[in-house]
Amino acid sequence: MFRRVAFVVLAGSLLATAACAPITTYSGFQAIEANPKDVKVGTDTKSTVRANLGSPSATSTFDPNVWFYIDQVKERVAFRRPVVTSRNVVAVTFDKDTELVKTVDTMSLKDGKVIAFNGRETPTRGRELTILEQLLGNVGRGTMLPNQDENTPGSRPGDRR
Repeated sequence: MFRRVAFVVLAGSLLATAACAPITTYSGFQAIEANPKDVKVGTDTKSTVRANLGSPSATSTFDPNVWFYIDQVKERVAFRRPVVTSRNVVAVTFDKDTELVKTVDTMSLKDGKVIAFNGRETPTRGRELTILEQLLGNVGRGTMLPNQDENTPGSRPGDRR
């Protein structure tokens, strides 16, 4: 009897701890055969970098000669929010004329900065219409009969009703 109770308690505790194991998700660039940190400055070109690493995750908005390879790992435990545990950004800068690699910069999660977004909205001009104004707004502005004049927009030439 004691063994049976001990087994149930042990199995229950193992299931409880297994339920709290984090769920890990990987997103972004995943180095399979080559690592972006292995790019050699002065010898590799755009074509060799693309052949070894593939297309970049992003390119710079202002300079197409800067490529970014980005990857991150998130962990989520049970019902809690996901937490980013690691993030790596490798920026590869190419020379504009020769297309050789100028610099390879590696940044991690520690190099990131938290940005405070402003939640205010820009007001628009005008006023909001009430439900009655929306329903009755077009009453009295026109007729429900088709246009009798041929020169009005939307009428077909020669169409006489």
